Amino acid sequence: MNEKMYRVEDKYDCSLQTMYQLQQRLSGVLKADGNESTGEGYEVISLYFDDLTDDCLNDTTSGSDQRLKYRIRIYNNSLDRINLEVKEKRGSRVLKRVRFITEQEMRDLMNGRCISASPSMEDPAFLFNLQIRTKGLRPKVIVAYERKAYVYAPGNVRITFDRNIRASRRITAFGSGKIPYDLPDGQNAVLEVKYDAFLPAFIRQLLEDGSLLQTAYSKYRICRERYQ
Repeated sequence: MNEKMYRVEDKYDCSLQTMYQLQQRLSGVLKADGNESTGEGYEVISLYFDDLTDDCLNDTTSGSDQRLKYRIRIYNNSLDRINLEVKEKRGSRVLKRVRFITEQEMRDLMNGRCISASPSMEDPAFLFNLQIRTKGLRPKVIVAYERKAYVYAPGNVRITFDRNIRASRRITAFGSGKIPYDLPDGQNAVLEVKYDAFLPAFIRQLLEDGSLLQTAYSKYRICRERYQ
């Protein structure tokens, strides 16, 4: 597979105060993400899947250099756009395979049924189907948060500030807009810096802050651990 498809994804612990200060710096220089409908950003709601032995969770907890995550993602509680995603991580680099699916396909996957897919490892539906058939892949937890994002075309840079991270085990409520949430333990905000080959120096300077600490933070892990 073409290594250039793998993007750097660095994560940092970020207090809400620091988050808003950095947003003020970036807002005058970078464009807001196209998903944004208001100045406050947008809501991301993801339904994460795992197999019968929780391999995805265990790989994340152990810090494995190579791991996969399977999820269905919607925005602002709308089913107008439903993303099926398989996220592959190799060290600090990430490859995300994405495909749009219908609401019926979403319901089928939530109930452990395979959907139409091309015979390609690049099709996330094929990867979902393979895990459903061989390892009993099933939905495990809903992860939701508010996101403010900025983009910069050179380097394919994307900077996201995620806050109010919360979890739910009410799987059947996914997509209904009526999900009861619980707060996980620990950090409730995270800064993510994503880019291809390089991060422009001026962006790196804008993000410089003595309080930022790089982390292996995983929203999926902390939301699963909320119920264990």
